[in-house]
Formats: sequence, structure tokens, C-alpha cells
Amino acid sequence: MSQANPIRLFVTHLWAPADDYLRVFEYLESSRNFFYKNFSDPEHRPAGDREALKQALRTQISPVEVLIGLSSLFEQDQDLITFQLLYAQACQKPVILLRPFGSSQAVPKGLAELADELIDWDERALIDAIRRQARHEDTTRWDTIEFKLD
Repeated sequence: MSQANPIRLFVTHLWAPADDYLRVFEYLESSRNFFYKNFSDPEHRPAGDREALKQALRTQISPVEVLIGLSSLFEQDQDLITFQLLYAQACQKPVILLRPFGSSQAVPKGLAELADELIDWDERALIDAIRRQARHEDTTRWDTIEFKLD
């Protein structure tokens, strides 16, 4: 992964930017040396019926390397979120599912089963999961803890 070859990703949406959708990009932008291209476009809702929405989602998901699913959107529109995850699986795209932000609410079992990896909201966990799932990069990191003895 480099600036010339960014990871192509898609974040699930319901045709309107939600707080969790925007939060994903805050996390990605705050990480150093992580380059990505976002293929999700929630701001341009296509005209037409439900099938037109699904076709637009297929177009957005097809070129990506990894899909990031927001479980917090599941209650708002179960059908559309499930469709996005199932389409990614049908295209053999890995799915990373984020638990609801700031909530102890469990992810529905049916939704969790559609994910290749289920993670909490943590910048490092998100970046590592994307690298692992999209490019099969080893993300083994070590924490360094500095302390002073008196």
C-alpha cells in the first residue's frame, strides 16, 4: 500500500452520512502512512425505486478490496445493510464489521455471521483489520511502554 496504490474501500451507508460513517474516516485520516480510496458515495442518492438503490450500491462495491460494515445502521434498514454485506461476499470481498459505537448492544447474530472480522471502535484495530483483510499484510505490532523509575 502506498500513495500510488491506495487500498480501495467501501463503508456501508443508507444514502445519508451518519455519525459512524464520518467517524470511520476520522479514524482513517488520523493514521499515519495509511492510504485509501473511498468508493462509497452516500451523498448522491439515485432516483428510482429500491432496485435502483441496490444497483448503485453494486456499482460502488464492485471495485473495492474491502467493505467496512457499520452495525449501527442495521436497525434503520436491515434489508439494505444486509444486501451490502451479502453483495460483498458474493463478489468475494472481505467484510469488516464494526460494533455499534459507544454501546454495549450486541451485534445481531445474523449480521455478525456475514463478517470476516468483527472489531471494536479502535483506530489501530480498524487499520490493522483493513490491511489484513484487503492486502493480507502482516500487522503484528508491539506496544512500547515508557515509564520512569524514581
